[in-house]
Amino acid sequence: MSETRRSSRTLRSIGAVLVGLLATVVLSLGVDVVLHATRIYPPWGETMADSLFALATAYRLVFNIAGCYIAARLAPDRPMFHALGLGVIGVVLATAGAVATWNAVPPLGPKWYPVVLILTALPCAWVGGKLREMQLRKLATS
Repeated sequence: MSETRRSSRTLRSIGAVLVGLLATVVLSLGVDVVLHATRIYPPWGETMADSLFALATAYRLVFNIAGCYIAARLAPDRPMFHALGLGVIGVVLATAGAVATWNAVPPLGPKWYPVVLILTALPCAWVGGKLREMQLRKLATS
């Protein structure tokens, strides 16, 4: 493979993961903004009930899967590798968020919330990658 072709594939790989990450962030924050604006969530900076953090967890799981699927879909090859790569980035970002907010005063939320985000990042990535692999298998047989 030529150096130019290899560079192009590398850039496409990086771009696929970045687009998947951007989709996850935009979707998550977009729903947060809507839920605050509609007063389902309290005003920014006020503590939310655990049930609202459970709601946030639920849609973040869906959006994490979608973002990892997008990374796998846009990848030039090895879709699961790209999905799991985004999952690793998710673990790192969720861990950084947990460390940064763990002892915040006043507390920014329940301790279980960032832990769940850390623990679910890789399983969500696997599901997103698996969805793309299943799609590719179906396309190959049709």
